[in-house]
Amino acid sequence: MSKQRPNKLGIIVRSIWQRGEGKFTLIVLALWLAVALVSLVWTPQSLWTTDGYHVWAKPSAAHWLGTDGTGADVFSWLMAGSRTNLLIVLLTVVVSALWGLLLVAAMVARNSALASTSVVVIDALISIPTVLIALILAVPMGASITVIVIACGFGYGLNLARVARPAALLAARSAYVESALANGASGWRVLISHIIPNILPVLAVQLSLSAGTAVLAESGLTYLGIGVPSGVPSWGHSLATSVKLINVFPLTVLWPGLIVTVVVVALNVFGDVLRDAIDPVANPALRQTASVAEKEGK
Repeated sequence: MSKQRPNKLGIIVRSIWQRGEGKFTLIVLALWLAVALVSLVWTPQSLWTTDGYHVWAKPSAAHWLGTDGTGADVFSWLMAGSRTNLLIVLLTVVVSALWGLLLVAAMVARNSALASTSVVVIDALISIPTVLIALILAVPMGASITVIVIACGFGYGLNLARVARPAALLAARSAYVESALANGASGWRVLISHIIPNILPVLAVQLSLSAGTAVLAESGLTYLGIGVPSGVPSWGHSLATSVKLINVFPLTVLWPGLIVTVVVVALNVFGDVLRDAIDPVANPALRQTASVAEKEGK
């Protein structure tokens, strides 16, 4: 009876959980996901229920984190905002990953003219601020989640490609890639089967940074009026509506600001612990699993 192979995903999750910062990131991200899902079916108060007699109210049994300038429940809006921010982060990560990997493929292409031109173009585009891209997009599209996702995904994809290029180039010029190409493998197959697995640690860090920065970008762009449209709950919207009276009612700014800070820190740290967990060089348990699988294959 053959021995069951260890589950790589289980090893990775345990490796993350064994570290103190890993526990912090997993707990924060799990709470974020749970709150976002619960907010789809329940919030303590209706988002559209306002109490004109209790504006800027302090935390109480009826309003756990107080009310804003319209008398709306702050906690309910933050709960609902969690799903908006989660959607923005997921879409931004997907767009930046696809865009960045497409650029990586161009920069490590066998066609030297395409590779060198791609590097020059990326170096030029990477200097364009994300805010400027969002402002340009907001002219025809108006304030929307789409503006945030496209602007952030475009800018972060450029950063990902620039950082991942050295590792991708090293993999693209390796002996096993040369062998795969000699055996008739297509360029896309080589990218998916050989190059991407070798740059996963770099991708983990860059995409987690993109996720954290997307949360900050949503807050900043919404404050400027070109992010999440008015009436759509988000953490940036909660900040934008309360920051004008921060000196008078600081608690209404404290709660969304605290949530944004904790989530951004968790996302940034998550990239580091995930990189170490999925890298066989840094993770002895994963390296042992790979060694066992190799022996069984012989």
